[in-house]
Amino acid sequence: MHQQTRSIQLSLVALGGVPAVAAGDDLAALIHESLQAEHIALQADDVIVLAQKIVSKAEGRTVLLSDVRPSARAIELAQQCEKDPRLVELILSESHEVMRIRPGVIVVRHRLGLVLANAGIDQSNIRHDGDGAALLLPEDPDLSCRRLRTAIQERIGIAPAVLIIDSLGRAWRNGTVGTAIGAAGLPGCLDLRGHKDLFGRRLETSELGFADEAAAAASLLMGQADEGRPIVLLRGLQLARHDGSAAELIRPRHLDLFP
Repeated sequence: MHQQTRSIQLSLVALGGVPAVAAGDDLAALIHESLQAEHIALQADDVIVLAQKIVSKAEGRTVLLSDVRPSARAIELAQQCEKDPRLVELILSESHEVMRIRPGVIVVRHRLGLVLANAGIDQSNIRHDGDGAALLLPEDPDLSCRRLRTAIQERIGIAPAVLIIDSLGRAWRNGTVGTAIGAAGLPGCLDLRGHKDLFGRRLETSELGFADEAAAAASLLMGQADEGRPIVLLRGLQLARHDGSAAELIRPRHLDLFP
């Protein structure tokens, strides 16, 4: 006899009317105001998912290219990848190691441990005054999530899980996917080893990128261009009871299949 399972439901709401974010803006207040405008009462097991860009903007991570002085190495690499040497200098400053170079892209091991094209530095959806600008990733996305979770609790009385996500490429497939770069209040990686499958067999290698799966779902609503929906409320996710981080998703260097 087959075991009967009950239905479950996951809902996602991209909050509308989110204003342009600038350095120093209070993201907890902005989230609260957006929830009120949508007549949504926050619940304890909700997940607030934010696009990396608005966190970086609020934290003042925008850099004017006119303020950047490229090094000799940046100038040399810029010729290989056909990029502005000042942008290459920013990429180097955010990275521990340059891994690959080709026209249009530099793949690096970011200081956060992520392997990223162009160190995750972006020039889309930011204001370009004068000679141009670039937006860096948050200094510490996991810490940003913890602080924002606390700020929301102080303002609303409820501490939802918080994710900061970005669109990252993957080693084996084309296209980008929403990926967690910061997390608080939910697991980053969920170890299912030792659990049993439907037939009683013990799982031996199963580790679930829990925060990444939530990030990918939210990214579908956020969009990638001019949608202007950088905050998503995710409700119904069955949260495991450990408070993790996005750092859990970084594979140790000695286990990297593509060093």
